[in-house]
Amino acid sequence: MKSNLNRFALIVSCITVATVLQAPAQEKAPAQEHTSFNHSANEHPFRIAPIVALDECEPDSFNAVLGADFCKNVGLAALKFTTTFNELFQEAADGTPDPGWDFEPDVLRVEHGTTLVVTNQGGEPHTFTEVRKFGGGFVDGLNHGEETVPECSGGFKNVAVARTRIIQGSQMEVTDLSKGDHYFECCIHPWMRMTVHVK
Repeated sequence: MKSNLNRFALIVSCITVATVLQAPAQEKAPAQEHTSFNHSANEHPFRIAPIVALDECEPDSFNAVLGADFCKNVGLAALKFTTTFNELFQEAADGTPDPGWDFEPDVLRVEHGTTLVVTNQGGEPHTFTEVRKFGGGFVDGLNHGEETVPECSGGFKNVAVARTRIIQGSQMEVTDLSKGDHYFECCIHPWMRMTVHVK
């Protein structure tokens, strides 16, 4: 019993000494600087570039036209930061499409081999479709007179377009982009555009 008590006292003493010695060392240690994310192959062998798709659909008006639960933008709707279905089409027709429908960032520079991870944080579906040049999508009323680009033609009946669909809360990955400039747009809301420079 006495030997167990001695061992316990020895352990407590060692912990106390270690704590006392460590405190001054931490005070003298230089503060570490924060480093920004770098897409260097040497530092980050698994390169990922996050992209966010956003919108401000107002659930009641969108769901009345497009069906129950089409727009699931509950958080923004509660704060009244939303756009109704009719407002969205009117703004697009006027040539001033709602800036709340957007890909962020608008321009991205990445190294070759980087995977784009696109997350739909909006309330309705979008596509992240690579196009040769920007233009209209497959919903005429949202094109402001721009002709539908070939990559968006046919809407979701076109399997290539359907593969680029991102439903609410989901993600898609884009891999193996060649070096050079790549253009992506939403085939539903064609003012949602993004340029990716791959070096």
